[in-house]
Amino acid sequence: MSTLNTLSAADAQAFGKVGVLLGGRSAEREVSLMSGTGVLAALKSQGINAHAFDTGERTLAELAAEQFDRVFIALHGRFGEDGSLQGALEQLGIPYTGSGVMACAVGMDKIYTKIVWLMHGLPTPKYAVVDANSNLDLVAADLGLPLIVKPPHEGSTIGITKVNAAAEFQAAYDIAAALDDSVLAEEFVTGREFTVAILGHGAGARALPIVEIVAPQGNYDYQNKYFSDDTQYFCPAVLDPATAEEMQRIAVEAYRTLGCEGWGRVDVLLRERDNRPFLLEVNTSPGMTGHSLVPMAARALGISYEALCVEILRSARLKMSGPSVAAAAKAQG
Repeated sequence: MSTLNTLSAADAQAFGKVGVLLGGRSAEREVSLMSGTGVLAALKSQGINAHAFDTGERTLAELAAEQFDRVFIALHGRFGEDGSLQGALEQLGIPYTGSGVMACAVGMDKIYTKIVWLMHGLPTPKYAVVDANSNLDLVAADLGLPLIVKPPHEGSTIGITKVNAAAEFQAAYDIAAALDDSVLAEEFVTGREFTVAILGHGAGARALPIVEIVAPQGNYDYQNKYFSDDTQYFCPAVLDPATAEEMQRIAVEAYRTLGCEGWGRVDVLLRERDNRPFLLEVNTSPGMTGHSLVPMAARALGISYEALCVEILRSARLKMSGPSVAAAAKAQG
């Protein structure tokens, strides 16, 4: 991958008119606006004809009317990272960054992600799907305490609660259930927290240097993730070579088994008692803010934020076979 910070005028023009999709309607709108603003500035700094498009305020008809040659998806959460927008872009015939419809849909659902990973023999914490009729005491007894409760379709740690005692479980369930139709209860793995950024797809997918996250009191919540300067990051993470290699290997395998492509990020816990890695989740449209982890991993290889944005944009394509609506309309005259 090139680490150059400046494109030639011809290379910049070759991208055509570029839309940076940001904002959206999910609970992560604020983060998406920060990511998209950063990406937009980076692309413009390289001479690319880039324009912001807020999918939370404008319609698909307006998106089609913009006649973008390709788009950079800087949306997080529902309606941007869950496959729905990707399907619309396929219909419109607009090449886009990141994973396709199926990978985004499965990756956005932490329950189905776990099912796929477990089918492929990949390690992930033990879990239970909880609803209003579940016996929470039995779930707690099975998973052990403490445990984690989360809405499976949200990101950025939104709606997540650590349950230290059985009496706290109901309140944690209520918080998650207010955000999602189903609730995921997960074994709490004591250990160190890492993330592995990945670029490419298929056999060409490769891991960037591992980032270790050390949050205040071990609480990597929304505030500590995006706004606090108290969270510490170590990249490349200090790990013995064998452990680092195994963590990168299972992260890339986890990414591939879901059919991810372009770029993404896999979050991993390293269990304290045996140094065994456990997969937490995949992000098919990771953050690109000033505190974000994919740019941090790229910098460890000498790749600037601007160069990273250009390389991700270069990977934009249509994923589904068959003619698009736009192509079909042109064929009909």
